[in-house]
Amino acid sequence: MSFRSLADGASQRDNNFNLIRLFAAWLVIYGHSYAVTASSDSDLVTRLVQIRFSGSIAVDMFFVISGFLIAASFERHRLRDYLAARALRIFPALIVCVSLSVFVMGALLTTSPEYWHSSQTWKYLIRNITLDKAQYFLPGVFEDLPNKAINGSIWSLPVEFRLYLLLAALGLARLLRGWRYNTLFAIGLIAGFTMVDTSTMPSWRVANLWCQAFFATGIFAWVNRARIPLAWPLLVAVLVVAAMARGMKYDYIAYFVALAYTTFFVAYVPKLPQIRHYDLSYGLYLYGWPSQQLVLHFAPGSSPVAVTFWATLMAGSLAALSWRFVERPALGLKRRLDRMPPAAAPDIEPATHPTREPEIPNATRDPE
Repeated sequence: MSFRSLADGASQRDNNFNLIRLFAAWLVIYGHSYAVTASSDSDLVTRLVQIRFSGSIAVDMFFVISGFLIAASFERHRLRDYLAARALRIFPALIVCVSLSVFVMGALLTTSPEYWHSSQTWKYLIRNITLDKAQYFLPGVFEDLPNKAINGSIWSLPVEFRLYLLLAALGLARLLRGWRYNTLFAIGLIAGFTMVDTSTMPSWRVANLWCQAFFATGIFAWVNRARIPLAWPLLVAVLVVAAMARGMKYDYIAYFVALAYTTFFVAYVPKLPQIRHYDLSYGLYLYGWPSQQLVLHFAPGSSPVAVTFWATLMAGSLAALSWRFVERPALGLKRRLDRMPPAAAPDIEPATHPTREPEIPNATRDPE
């Protein structure tokens, strides 16, 4: 019996990547609702999977998709066009979101008379929009909430952008081809799973390693796309193994394989509703956490379910505006750089969406 390959799926115009990303962005809001409310309960997805928090699962999906599609983008474009396309996709919406946080939300809600004079305010603005290092706090803002971060979601954007640059470096060194990349990938993955002791690492470093591993796996899937079958029996097998492995010593390996394979299978095999002309996932990611904080600020004591509901409505509305007035115009510039036929060049979105895992500094500390 023969099955279609991942290469067959990648050659077709229709796919479910936009739908997967939209669901994952919402899943992050759902998971974060338990974090921002300081709930002692775990969300349903975390209880089911056990190995990973629901927001982390969403981020894992985003990064494995990103590695796959960004590798495709690099292969099909000149370096200049590749870098310009990545910048046009990630920076415009980020700059608007961070600026609104500082000049509108922060300015209206701060209780600090030194807001405009504090170095923390300008550090939040400059270091976040340049992807230097994520900053989480503004003086006098959300100090009445369990978690005082303005936007706990942006930690992964610097990680993502550096992975874009690393992929370009590997490509220029001709290491994204066949056995060369497969050798690097195997060495890195085996070393990561067997030699790295994550129990002694801070949570933000562990989260970064997961991002890097899934991004590398996405590249691996692109390089080997003709050899990877998309088959229902194989999907069932990896899911059953992952379910049976929960609680065992190496359950994370089964989870890793199952999530990566399931993501690509769902992207190309099932006939699901198509989202072709808009993509709200990046905006939903950017505005999800601030919307949750606003819900809690104006309705203290809200439950995680209530926060999820109202934040979804608020962030969804802001995401629609971001798409219409910021992201889509930027994509228009991006597509001018893309000389590929539309059927061969999928839209490539930012991978990252927030998780709860990275350590957020205490509000009293001005992080460097």
